[in-house]
Amino acid sequence: MLNETYSFILAISAAAAAGVIGSFALMKRTVLAGDVMSHIAIPGLGLAVIWSINPLIGGGFTLLIGCLIIWHLEKKTELSTEATIGVIFASSVAIGALLINSTEELIDALFGGFGNLPTSEFVFGLAASLFVIIAVWMLRNKLIIGLFSPELASATGINVNRLNLWFLLLFGLTILSGLRFLGALLAGSLIIIPAAAARQLTHTIGAFIATSATLSILSVIFGFLISRAYNLELGPIVVVISAAFFALSLLKKKK
Repeated sequence: MLNETYSFILAISAAAAAGVIGSFALMKRTVLAGDVMSHIAIPGLGLAVIWSINPLIGGGFTLLIGCLIIWHLEKKTELSTEATIGVIFASSVAIGALLINSTEELIDALFGGFGNLPTSEFVFGLAASLFVIIAVWMLRNKLIIGLFSPELASATGINVNRLNLWFLLLFGLTILSGLRFLGALLAGSLIIIPAAAARQLTHTIGAFIATSATLSILSVIFGFLISRAYNLELGPIVVVISAAFFALSLLKKKK
């Protein structure tokens, strides 16, 4: 087991990835998918409890399946991304509630924790967060073109369907990296709220992405300090801090 310092490093890296992916999700107008997709992990967490395996394995499995189903339904039907994710969300919550019988296990699954961190989880979480950040940076130009003009993207040789799949997988991986300390209920919040606040404060894409990641990281830092000072759960405090940043961002007047 690793000490709290490594858990803190993991939380910071997950927050940075959430801020980066959240900025693109907001531009795609699918930012609410972060909250919904985090719930897709609940059945996997329930299966992990039943089979006594690492919760991240169960959560990662159902997130992967959920991403592939959403991508397939987007291609084969005329449903929007939000509608498709909504269907998967409702099903996931119901299945997860059936699988998780213990109240204590349910609370851990929904709200996460900051307990002892196995070395394998630290390595995986750090690698996943870095992979998301690097992959989004490498795909940024294609993502931006695909966001604002899918027709132009197709004309320039960009496979928009494959690009959407990549984005969904990176989205799911970001949520998975935050499950350890935020839980399935709140993991999506670190994608949604800092990005919304950053949008209020910036006027260029570069500044938007950087500010979103910064606010996400600051939410974790201040959340960690407050949770340790007053012996509170980290996950809810992080979300409250990020919501406070959003409230402050509303004070800025639009030019």
